Amino acid sequence: QVQLVESGGGLVQPGGSLRLSCAASGFAFNIYAMFWVRQAPGKGLEWVANISPGGGRTYYPDSVKGRFTISRDDAKNTLYLQMNSLKPDDTAIYYCSIDDHGTGRGQGTQVTVSS
Repeated sequence: QVQLVESGGGLVQPGGSLRLSCAASGFAFNIYAMFWVRQAPGKGLEWVANISPGGGRTYYPDSVKGRFTISRDDAKNTLYLQMNSLKPDDTAIYYCSIDDHGTGRGQGTQVTVSS
């Protein structure tokens, strides 16, 4: 059973940085592509980043490309999202998941970008 627990969110000023973590259990983490998705207030789920099994390939939408970096540590069954140059539009609940529809996501972690 897929279990994902996100952490690391918080309140940050525009231009600031945060690093999100996602602890995975209950499945063979190392053979899965992994995703970060987010949901802003009043909006649907939005794909933010994904990484291939092994971490050799990463993908981002234009909205976060160059600012966000996804990575994984298969030895620790943990997924990361380094977010730099944060903007108010990045305010959302962030989830990790096993696809871009948010499958298996946990409770999420709130990221608020505000001065």
